[in-house]
Amino acid sequence: MRRNPGRYKVEYLTTNRQIDKLEEQIREFSPRAVVVLDEDKADELGKRAPGTTVLTGKDALVQAAAAKEVDTLVGALVGFAGLAPTIEAIKQGKRICIANKESLVVAGEILTTLAHESGSEIIPIDSEHSAIAQCLVGEELSSIKRIILTASGGPFRTRAKETFADITVEDALKHPNWVMGQKITIDSATLMNKGLEVIEAKWLFNLPLSKVDVVVHPGSIVHSFVEFVDGSVKAQLGAPDMRLPIQYALEYPRRLAQEYDLLDLLQTRPLEFHAPDTEKFPALRLAREAGEKGGLYPCVLNAANEIAVELFLDRRIGFTDIPSLVETALQSAPEDFAAHLLCGSSEDIAYSLARIFEADAWARTFTRERAAALSAATV
Repeated sequence: MRRNPGRYKVEYLTTNRQIDKLEEQIREFSPRAVVVLDEDKADELGKRAPGTTVLTGKDALVQAAAAKEVDTLVGALVGFAGLAPTIEAIKQGKRICIANKESLVVAGEILTTLAHESGSEIIPIDSEHSAIAQCLVGEELSSIKRIILTASGGPFRTRAKETFADITVEDALKHPNWVMGQKITIDSATLMNKGLEVIEAKWLFNLPLSKVDVVVHPGSIVHSFVEFVDGSVKAQLGAPDMRLPIQYALEYPRRLAQEYDLLDLLQTRPLEFHAPDTEKFPALRLAREAGEKGGLYPCVLNAANEIAVELFLDRRIGFTDIPSLVETALQSAPEDFAAHLLCGSSEDIAYSLARIFEADAWARTFTRERAAALSAATV
């Protein structure tokens, strides 16, 4: 926005609690309104920024996403909270620049069905999926043999598995390549982030999971590959800078000249690739299994993981408890969670969405109770 004055108009900005940063952005961008989920913080901001319309609550997120003045939604909410506003924006045919992978994980078939009906574009912001989208420009879906998502491997790629029980929150928040929010940084440390991206890729690119692979690439220079049936492989390379995929999503199919950090191949360390170790990082395996089962299992996977990460950040469970709790939730899910989600009519979609919210609530409650029981057992 700053680098392209006059090209964009910021209509709404949203946050959970970070009103200091939001107040600065209000002064700079003069949005029509802002949304602050935390009610106390919303009241505080209202006093600090008189004249600014401050909305609060989950319904306000939907209101902002559905506003007629908005033609593009940048969906970067953390976790399941992004689903409802994304759905409303898609129904109205807006361009969705999506960084909220969890919405596609739990309701990918619904979102893509609605987008097809409304004419909405869903364009990925995740660097890996942006890379795939760029590699697929002008290509036929039938020509794809597989897509290969790259993973940095996180901070514990070379750490011995037997020491994982000693990993602290501070250890897990030290990502080697990217500066991100806490939740996604922990997901990158467990490789759950890559597992969620595998499911996301299925829906973004209309591919079976069997055509979505992962390789560990510590340098984060090659952002992903596409392998074609004739043996040709395309890759998108770039410096690890999220401004490029954000801009690509906003401007597609145009490209704007910018002065971001450019990739200097002469200064880049050798490109290395490794197979992911699902023994050390079972989250990647669990995500693929949940995606293959389908139905509500991806929703259970996501909700259990969100709660487990929250508990780890609160120092109430250990690092290795995160995938363990997720696996237990998947194993304990009601049998009818395997039923296929219905997307044939608006009634089908409404029913399926209700079931998704039901499964999300079940998995969150189950994971909290399971964690509490484990804690009590170790006292």
